[in-house]
Amino acid sequence: MTDDRRWPRSVYESGSEPDPRFTFANERTFLAWIRTALALLAAGIALEALEIPDHRALRLVLVVSLALLGAACSVMAFARWARAEKALRESRPLPSPSLAPVLAFGLAVAAIVIVVALVAP
Repeated sequence: MTDDRRWPRSVYESGSEPDPRFTFANERTFLAWIRTALALLAAGIALEALEIPDHRALRLVLVVSLALLGAACSVMAFARWARAEKALRESRPLPSPSLAPVLAFGLAVAAIVIVVALVAP
């Protein structure tokens, strides 16, 4: 028996109920990505509050970039959860991670900019 109140319906109306352990593992992964998104937002706020780096325009770019990366991480985490849950329900292989490369590249660029800004006079 299915519960019609579960959302998103596109996930829950397909396939059959997977082993709850797999669903809980998928949920824990989603929550880990949400924590990462919160950390990115906190990093952006910290850069602004502590006025690091000292260059105002550069700091604004970094703050906005980290906030946008955090927002993207949050949205992509939900999409990843939904794709993985649907794959579990349909007994298909899990989808490849699309969030990790985006996050890795974005953080690498932000780190390089911060280091260059701190070293530059």
